[in-house]
Amino acid sequence: MTQDHTTAEAADDESAASAVPGRTSADGGGPVHGLGPEWRRGADGLLFREAARVILLDELDRVLLIRGHDVDQPERSWWFTVGGGIDDGEDSAAAAIREVREETGISLGVDDLVGPVFTRSAIFDFYAEHCRQDEVLYLARVPAAAFVPDSAGWTDLELDVIDELRWWSLDDLAQVDIEVFPDRLVSLVRGLLPVWDGVIQHLGLARE
Repeated sequence: MTQDHTTAEAADDESAASAVPGRTSADGGGPVHGLGPEWRRGADGLLFREAARVILLDELDRVLLIRGHDVDQPERSWWFTVGGGIDDGEDSAAAAIREVREETGISLGVDDLVGPVFTRSAIFDFYAEHCRQDEVLYLARVPAAAFVPDSAGWTDLELDVIDELRWWSLDDLAQVDIEVFPDRLVSLVRGLLPVWDGVIQHLGLARE
């Protein structure tokens, strides 16, 4: 189902290809207090992890998003896609399925995942640390009724920083007055409708 193509723009974007290197043993670091063991400190001093995220759409093309905040900036919150870090020994699809189950209670199979449809890198401040992250984003369709709010699978960190989960219509999401990640999510999702064209879009490096 997945065809490994890149957009022409990404091919010319050096930041998309090389700004954030893959994780290697040289990153070292091990577990970092306050974050998870998948975070490692790189040679540049930044914490780094690889992550898998899922754009969950229901039968009305609404997208399920999480609103969270930083404990060091409680006045700032933002909406973002379901997902999280890839554990040692996992591939991105396995991590995506696990993260969806833990954060939403929705059980997906490998055949439910479409893509990855996007890849991106981001540099951001979180939990009093300067972080960088490589992400792959999948698409999955689920009935809205499959989501029943339940925080039983959340980590202690998620319990601290997650404020709510809800379905958003794309029209309503375009009008929100707080940040939404990844940037341009509404237009990105609209570009996946009615079906993904099989081209993996590399979104480059974002500084958030």
